[in-house]
Amino acid sequence: MSDERAPLGDPDHQAGDRAAHRPRTTDPLELGFTPRKPVPWLAPFLLISTGIRTLLAMLFGAYLDKRELQYAFGDGVFREVGPDGGLWLDYVADLGDGFNATYSVAYLLAQPELTVDGHRLPRAQTLVMGGDQVYPSAAYASYEDRCKGPYQAALPATPPEEPTLYAVPGNHDWYDGLTAFLRLFVRSRDRHFGGWGTGQSRSYFAVELPADWWLLGVDDQSGSYLDDPQLTYFDEVARRLGPDSKVILAAPSPTWVKAADQPMAYDSIDYFVRTIIAPTGAQVRLLLSGDLHHYARYAGPDRQLITCGGGGAYLYPTHKLPERIEVPPRDTLARRSSPTQPYDLVARYPDAARSRRYGWGIFPRLPFRNPGFTTLLGTLHTLLMLAMAGAVANWADTTAQRLVSVPLVLMVLVTVLAAGLFAKPPSASGKRHARHWILGVGHGLAHVALAAAGTWAWLALPFYDWPWPLPAVAAVVLYGPISGLVASQLVAVYLLVAGSFGVNVNELFAGQGIEDSKAFLRLRIDPDGTLTIYPVAVDRVARDWQVNPDESPTASWLSPKPPLTPHLAEPPIVLNP
Repeated sequence: MSDERAPLGDPDHQAGDRAAHRPRTTDPLELGFTPRKPVPWLAPFLLISTGIRTLLAMLFGAYLDKRELQYAFGDGVFREVGPDGGLWLDYVADLGDGFNATYSVAYLLAQPELTVDGHRLPRAQTLVMGGDQVYPSAAYASYEDRCKGPYQAALPATPPEEPTLYAVPGNHDWYDGLTAFLRLFVRSRDRHFGGWGTGQSRSYFAVELPADWWLLGVDDQSGSYLDDPQLTYFDEVARRLGPDSKVILAAPSPTWVKAADQPMAYDSIDYFVRTIIAPTGAQVRLLLSGDLHHYARYAGPDRQLITCGGGGAYLYPTHKLPERIEVPPRDTLARRSSPTQPYDLVARYPDAARSRRYGWGIFPRLPFRNPGFTTLLGTLHTLLMLAMAGAVANWADTTAQRLVSVPLVLMVLVTVLAAGLFAKPPSASGKRHARHWILGVGHGLAHVALAAAGTWAWLALPFYDWPWPLPAVAAVVLYGPISGLVASQLVAVYLLVAGSFGVNVNELFAGQGIEDSKAFLRLRIDPDGTLTIYPVAVDRVARDWQVNPDESPTASWLSPKPPLTPHLAEPPIVLNP
C-alpha cells in the first residue's frame, strides 16, 4: 500500500482543455455546461421517478453493488501535508443542485483566501466531498451540469499548491450503482475535477494527515452494510494506527441523529469503529456527514458529531433536531455494540427560530417552485368536481345512483390513499406511526371536503348548464388553475401542521427549495496536532454573476455581484491532541 498521493498527471492538462479558454459569456457553449435551476422536488414525474429509483435500489441494490468489484482496484493509503507541516482541509456535502447555491459554495471554497469574522482562512490543500454530489439522479449529464461544471468554473486550473479532492458517495450517487461516481472520482487518467486532483482508488479511502491524524471515508451503500473488500482495506489501514492516532471519520449520513427514530441506522458505523479502529487504541475524535442539508454539531465526552450538508441542496430544518441523543442507541437490535454515550446539541445553523420562520414560507413557495405539483392538484380537483357534479345531477334517479357513483368513489379513494401514502411513503425509512395515518387520512379528507365546496360553487355558476363539451372546457380553463392554487395552499397548511408533529418535515422544506443558509467546514490541523474547525456559513447565496474573461488561469470564471459575505455558524471548535 502506498503512502503518498498518486501523481496528478500531465501539468499541461491539469484541469482539462476547457480551462485554457476562459468564457466571455454565461452561454452554455462558452461554459461547457448548462447552469441548472434548483430541482423541483414535488414535481409529479420527479416524485414518481425518485420513488422508483429508491424501490429499485432497495430491491436490486445487491445486484448493482460495485463495491465488491473494487477489490481489483488500487488499495493506496494517501498522505496529505502542507508546506508548514500542518494542513488546511475543507469539507462540503450535498452540493449538486441549483447553480446559484452550488456555485456560491464552490466559489468560496476556491478563493485563495477568505477572511471570516476576523479569521484568515487560506484555501485548503485538501477538499472532501461528503456525499450526494448530484441531484436528483446520478446521470452523467447531471454530474456535468450540477457538480463538475460549477466546480470547474470556480477553480478552472490547478494552483501551485495542487489541492486534492476525495469524495464519499451518498444515496443519490448510488442510484446508478456508482457508475458515474466511479468514472468521475476514481480514475486512472485525467485525474482532475476542475483544479482539484482526484487521487482515490475506490469509493472509500484513507488519508494520513499531519500529527497522526487520519481521515477515513467509508461507503455503506445508503446505510446497508460495509462490504468485505472495504473491511479488508481498512484492516490494512488499521495496522498503521496506534494509541496516539486521532481519526476523522467521514460517513455518508448522520446515522447518529437518524438512530433516534431508526435504532439500527448507526449499526454499520458502530461496527466499523468497534471492530476496525477501537482495537488499535486510536480514537475517533470527529464524525462528519452530510445528507441532512444544514449544519448541526453534537458534543460528547470524547467526540464531536457534525452534520454539514449545506453545499447547495435545499435547506433542511434544524428546529426539529433532538436536543440530546444517545450513541449508539440503547434499543439497537445489534447483539454487540459500543458503550452508549450521551451527546448534546450545542450548535446549529440556521438557528431554530430562523428555521421555523423558513417553514412558514411554504405558502408562497410551494405553488411557484413546483408548478407541476400545482397542476397535478388542479387536475385531481377538476376530476373530483366533475365526478361530484355528475353524482348531484343524477340525484333524482335510482337509489343506487344516489348512493354509489363509481367514478366518485374511485376518485375519493385515490385521493385519501394518496394523501395517506404521502404522509409516509413506502420507500421512506423509519417506522410508520399512528400520527402518520391520522394526519395522512385527515389530509385526504380535507381535499375531499375542498372538492365538495368547489363543486357547490361550480354548480352555482352557469357553466354546468352549457351544452357539452363547453362545461368540460370551462372546468379545465377556469376551475383547474384556481382549484390547483387553492389546493396547493391546503397542502401547505397540511405540511406546516404535520411538520410540527415530525411528519413530512422533509417535504415541508423540499417543496420550498430554499437556496440560502449554506455552509461548509474549513479545518486546520497544526503541526502540534491541534485541530480547529471553522464552520463557514453564508446567509444568502449569490443570484447575479459577472464573467471574468481576462483573469489569471486559476481565477474563478464567474464572480458574484454583490460579493458574498460568509460568517462563522459558531465560534471555532478546537480539539486538542
